Amino acid sequence: MAERVTLITGASAGIGTELVRVFASKGHRVAMVARRANRLQALAAELSGKGLPAPIVIPCDLEQPAACDTIAAALSDAGVEVEFVVNNAGFGLFGRAVELDRNEQLAMIAVNVRALTDLSLRFADQLIRNRGGLLNVASIAGFLPGPGMAVYYASKAYVLSFTEALRGELGPKGVRVTALCPGPVPSEFQTRAGFKPGFDSAVLNVSARDVAADAYSGLMANKRAVLPGLGIKIVPFMLRLVPRGFIISAVTRFQTRQR
Repeated sequence: MAERVTLITGASAGIGTELVRVFASKGHRVAMVARRANRLQALAAELSGKGLPAPIVIPCDLEQPAACDTIAAALSDAGVEVEFVVNNAGFGLFGRAVELDRNEQLAMIAVNVRALTDLSLRFADQLIRNRGGLLNVASIAGFLPGPGMAVYYASKAYVLSFTEALRGELGPKGVRVTALCPGPVPSEFQTRAGFKPGFDSAVLNVSARDVAADAYSGLMANKRAVLPGLGIKIVPFMLRLVPRGFIISAVTRFQTRQR
């Protein structure tokens, strides 16, 4: 029987690094995917130095069309099967969609949507066979429209919807399927997005370490969604009470102030 691994994308920073640490600390052998090989190697050395299972390092840019083929080939060469898939990789861009670079926004879709969908489906048979799980990182942004970050918000709405649908399909086959929906998390995400966190972020944020711990517990408990932090948990409930038009106007005003 092939050794089982947990595949984690976006593993070189932020929530992804902490997800690697928490899965490894629970005895999972992890296969780590990210663009920056040096960071993956450093993280692998850290885990091995603690006597944890030796990770598989897969340097890979998920923007590239053949990225998921590269991942699958690396896992096949290692002689392992996937037990858990953690689709964490993703990025955002702050600004008006009609003014931002179109190719950069399409690259965002390639990572946030295409690669996540590919990996979720590509390894579904192995998840079923190993009675494992799928953790897709969405965002609290997936619950509302996002003028000022339109493509990012839309991509996370897709992740949330897609993950809930897969839960309906894979759940009866013994696969745990969970959407992680964090709010602001201090990480490199804001820098790449061109977004400067304000007071709201300071109030709502939860550390990457705590988000990862909540995500792991939620997946193992087979929760439909994990919303780390009390402030974030009440957002979907509050949105049900407010007209959609008001939400669009409010988000537009808020994002404009962040420019």
